Amino acid sequence: MDVSGKTKIAGIFGYPVEHSLSPLMHNAAFNSLGLDIRYVAFKVSPQDLSDAVKAIRALNMLGVNITVPHKEQVIPLLDRVDKEASFIGAVNTIVNSEGKLTGYNTDGKGFMHSLSEEGITVGGKDIFIIGAGGASRAISYYLREKASKLFLYDIDKQKAEKLVSDLKKISNNVFLLEDIKNINKPYIIINATLLGFKPDDPLPLNPDFVAVDMVVCDLIYKNTKFLQEAKKKGAKTIDGSGMLLWQGVLAFELWTGVKPPVDIMRKALMSGINK
Repeated sequence: MDVSGKTKIAGIFGYPVEHSLSPLMHNAAFNSLGLDIRYVAFKVSPQDLSDAVKAIRALNMLGVNITVPHKEQVIPLLDRVDKEASFIGAVNTIVNSEGKLTGYNTDGKGFMHSLSEEGITVGGKDIFIIGAGGASRAISYYLREKASKLFLYDIDKQKAEKLVSDLKKISNNVFLLEDIKNINKPYIIINATLLGFKPDDPLPLNPDFVAVDMVVCDLIYKNTKFLQEAKKKGAKTIDGSGMLLWQGVLAFELWTGVKPPVDIMRKALMSGINK
C-alpha cells in the first residue's frame, strides 16, 4: 500500500529497537485490512524519550508501543495511565486521542490469551514465577486472580519482596519464595527472567525440578534450553511468542478499535522469529 498524505503512523520506541518484530506483524495486519496506517521502529535513547513522546502529539501519531528501557520512565510523561499499567508500573502501549496520551500495558492480558490458546487453565492451580521484573509484574497481576497460590522468586530479594508486597494489597494468595529449592512442585512454572536469550546463559531452574504433569513457560520468544530440558521431562512447554503476538493484537485494537487478523499477524511474527 502506498503512503499518502492521509497515512497515519504508529510505531515502537526502544533502545535498541532494530531487533523488534512488531513492525512485521502490525504492518501485515494493516495491509490485510486495507488500513492507511504504517508502523515504524524508532530508536529512542533515554535522554531523548521526553522529546519523542512530545512528537507523538506534534506529529499526530496514532500511538506507539514502548519497549526496553522506557516502559517505566515513560509514565510521568503521559496524560493518563490506566489502573492496570499503573499497578504494574510499566507501559507498553500509548494511545493518542486528540493530543491526550494514555498508557496501557497489554503484556499481562497477552500472556493470559497465550495460555488460553494452548488450552491451559490456571484456575485453582499453584503457579511459580522466576523473576520479579517488569514482565513478572505484568503477568502476576492477572495470574493472582486465578491461581490457588502464586509463588515468586528473584535473585534480587528486595525486588521480589516489593512485588509480593504490592500484590498482597489486592490478593491473599501470593507468597515470597526465599529459596528456590523450598517449593512443592506447582502446576505451572514460568521463567520471567532474561536467562535464555544467550546460548551460554545458565538455566533459571534445575530441570530435575520439572515433572511430567507440569506446564513450563518461558517469556522469551524462542525454544530456549530451559524449555528443551523441560520437554525432555515430559512437561508441556510454551515459549513467549504467543504473549508477543497477543500483546500486539490488544495494542492494535486500542489504536484502531478494530479486531486485527490474528492468523496473519502470527504468520508475519513467526517468519521473523524463524529467520
